[in-house]
Amino acid sequence: MPVPDVSVVVIVYNDAERLPTAVRSAVDQTLHGVEVVIVDDCSTDRSFAVAQELAAAHPGKVRALQLPENSGGCGAPRNHGVAHARGTYVMFLDSDDVLEPNACRNMLDAAERTGADLVSGMCVRVHADTRTKKTVEWYPWLYARTRTLESISELPDLLVFDTLSTNKCYRRAFLREAGLEFPVGIHYEDLLFSAQAYVAARRITLIPNHVYFWNVFEKAATKSISNRRHEIANFAHRMEIHRRVDELLAAEGLDDLKFHKDVKFLKHDLVLHLRDLPLLDEGYRREFAEMANGYLAGIAPEAYERVQPIQAICAYLLGKEDWTALMPAVDTLINRDKLSTPLTERDGRVYWTDRHLDDPEGRRVLDVTDAGYHTRPLGKLFLRNQLTGYTDDGRGTVELSGSVVNPLGALTPATPLRGRIELKARRRSLQTFSFPLRTLRLDGDQVRWDAELDLARKLRPLGVIDAVWDVRLILDADGEITRTRMTVGGVDLDAARALRIRPRLTRLVSDRVEPAPSKRGHLTFVLRAESRATRSTQKLLGEALRSPAAALAKTGIRKARKAKRELNSGETKLRVYHEVFSKLPLRKGLVVFESHLGKQYSDSPRAIYEEMRRQGVEFEAVWSYAGKKPDGFPEDATLVKRWSWPYLRALAQAEFWIDNQGYPLKLTKRPETTYVQTWHGSALKRMGFDEPRLRLQPRAAKDAYQEVLDRFDHFLIRSEHDERTLARAFRLRPEVLLRTGYPRNDALVAARRAEEASGTRTRGPLAAALGIPADKTVLLYAPTFRAAPNGQVKGFELPFDVDEFASRFGDRYVLLIRSHYLNHVVLPPSVRGTVIDVTDHHDITPLMELADGLITDYSSVMFDYALLDRPMVFYAHDYDEYANEARGTYFDLKATAPGPFVETEGELFDALDRLKSADAEHREARQRFTATYGEYDRGDAARRVVDRFFGTAEREGDAK
Repeated sequence: MPVPDVSVVVIVYNDAERLPTAVRSAVDQTLHGVEVVIVDDCSTDRSFAVAQELAAAHPGKVRALQLPENSGGCGAPRNHGVAHARGTYVMFLDSDDVLEPNACRNMLDAAERTGADLVSGMCVRVHADTRTKKTVEWYPWLYARTRTLESISELPDLLVFDTLSTNKCYRRAFLREAGLEFPVGIHYEDLLFSAQAYVAARRITLIPNHVYFWNVFEKAATKSISNRRHEIANFAHRMEIHRRVDELLAAEGLDDLKFHKDVKFLKHDLVLHLRDLPLLDEGYRREFAEMANGYLAGIAPEAYERVQPIQAICAYLLGKEDWTALMPAVDTLINRDKLSTPLTERDGRVYWTDRHLDDPEGRRVLDVTDAGYHTRPLGKLFLRNQLTGYTDDGRGTVELSGSVVNPLGALTPATPLRGRIELKARRRSLQTFSFPLRTLRLDGDQVRWDAELDLARKLRPLGVIDAVWDVRLILDADGEITRTRMTVGGVDLDAARALRIRPRLTRLVSDRVEPAPSKRGHLTFVLRAESRATRSTQKLLGEALRSPAAALAKTGIRKARKAKRELNSGETKLRVYHEVFSKLPLRKGLVVFESHLGKQYSDSPRAIYEEMRRQGVEFEAVWSYAGKKPDGFPEDATLVKRWSWPYLRALAQAEFWIDNQGYPLKLTKRPETTYVQTWHGSALKRMGFDEPRLRLQPRAAKDAYQEVLDRFDHFLIRSEHDERTLARAFRLRPEVLLRTGYPRNDALVAARRAEEASGTRTRGPLAAALGIPADKTVLLYAPTFRAAPNGQVKGFELPFDVDEFASRFGDRYVLLIRSHYLNHVVLPPSVRGTVIDVTDHHDITPLMELADGLITDYSSVMFDYALLDRPMVFYAHDYDEYANEARGTYFDLKATAPGPFVETEGELFDALDRLKSADAEHREARQRFTATYGEYDRGDAARRVVDRFFGTAEREGDAK
């Protein structure tokens, strides 16, 4: 008999129903040289009988083996299968999973081509008991391409993250020579076996193919071993496996791999068990802490710096066995946006708790200043609401009490408080029921409340499709509204009784409601059937829902939902825009404005709009906005959400488009519509077709981009530099260019002229609104964003120490920080009053008017601010990287900057120390800079644009 290429070892225990599907996926492989070895772990159902039937149906292809007694895990049956395997290579398959049809062929080809001892492919998790059978690729970045490793040290993430044994193909001789076997009598055997195999393998090949489909059954009556985390023995097994892996790495001198594994333990393994702690008893917690802390003691402190702050906080507090602080932290670990503690401010920094701050390590780990909680208004915080009491009368009334976090004392005794309890069906567009609070009072760092809910009288569910009801406390603190879920941990709901209710449809469907914690630990009420008649109805409903008629109805519902999704899809909207809306009559006088893709009411579109209002132009104004709701947009205009149906119809019928960046790329402009593109800044960095990345694109992509640019009927420029750079980079026709200057800069020109005429500088109301003392010099720091080579925006970090700035210049300067609208900044409380975040001020013009000096890097704000003829400092801390990367710049800023050009924090602070002398030193350079880059900014750009397109003469000409 020929030697099989691959032996697939299929292990099974009490899974007779699913075993044939798993075996069929191995038998039906496109590689013919496959044998299947089924090993039954002494099942008590028909699993072994089914295995024998499969062997009989596939003689010579399938063999059925059985262990004499149940081993309680996966290790023993897999070892038994390997011992009886005949193939050159071995793979493992669980009875509830399946192999991809080409898995064996693809892995064998890779092994033979590269001589690898171990080949690994991509595993796909299939959420098998969900309606859509959602799939998630398992750590896909590891399998982005085919690659071969000579040592696992070349790719530590492989050992750390992909610990599965089932998505791999092993040379059987390699397993025998290395003495590799699964540990027996302990769970999480994959972690140890995979680590041993990775370390022992002389060569490892990864392939980008799907090879294994891991079926996840979250609603299963019997949880898998990895999902039985509430059993303390489960955690004990995990800890023992981790210790064995650590011993292996230490013996092989792989300390770097140990560090990567420690990071993963903090961010994954420990987290899985911490999530269950709030619902487990004190005895479990004590045992858990004892085991965990013994292991945590061996983890390097540097590992805590590589995980998310809340993960490090939880691990640290567990190490201190500080359950009072840990339980709220776990609530945030489960609900990442939730603020579960009142916080504390100390020495200008914000900490998770006021405990353990005398410990240097605790002070470092518990510092959450960068999370920016202290900068957010109460209405934008998801606050922890701990349920402290639950009682019921057994009939229909529930009494609840709880406490809501008061972060950093945001609420004071003078703050007016109101609130209510809201029960809302989890299914969308159904009913909501509200209940008043009995009491609501501030108690230090908590808001205490209690309420009585007469569910029997007031809760009227439909009773069929609204089985789950979420409970929220709606808190109104002097107009700031925050909605909180009720955290159950600490309140025993086991003694709670099912309460009578009156469904609107019929009590024969459901007649009781009872409390239950949600997956995230929040209070819900769930409908259930208790009476004999109700249970009978539920049984009949269940049978009916499995009938052919019900299947047909479900198909119809799914089709209706699919149709609704398709109706609102981008493809449908584009088709309707071009085939329907664009055929509608043009609406004279309809002007659609947009600034920065709808993110702001700002810039030149705003200046033109306000000039039109000032002149009394008759027009129909539409402004687009992005996000959930418009913020700061004019009340005397129609507001439409970007990409909504009203937005598309307005664009299709508009007489004018006016924006500063670009309407959606795939929307074709009608010939009758005039597109005035104001743009948003002169160029330092190469743009459009001057970008090497665009030049490398295929012809079709270039043509599509050019079609977008050709929509511009008019393009505003402020200098001949714009003509040489932007206009040529966008391949704009000469007649498209309008040499008007930027309307947004009219205010800056007017401010400079007023200052020159009067000899004094008027700060205006913004200084008072920001609380800036009259004797302080105002500096504005306005950097641009940074992008990765793929165009993705990088996160923003301040390139200098704001605390050092406040210490050194706090008696002279107030620094306004306005990050790019694609970024955000978080300032520590320690610089309050000296350094102010003004990023939320969408219109930067008033900020420039206020500022006595500008600090920038490569932002186009330099060209605008130069019009004020005030000092500028160019802090280019990453100039070489910025200027010399593939995109490049149009000119050497270092050589032409009209102000100090500095590249380190020390140089920046020195330049600010001598700002006044630098002003005089660079005045002539500033004037040359303005003449070169702002020659058409004469203070009348908005008027000139409005006169040209909306003036009386223009309108009279249209009428004729």
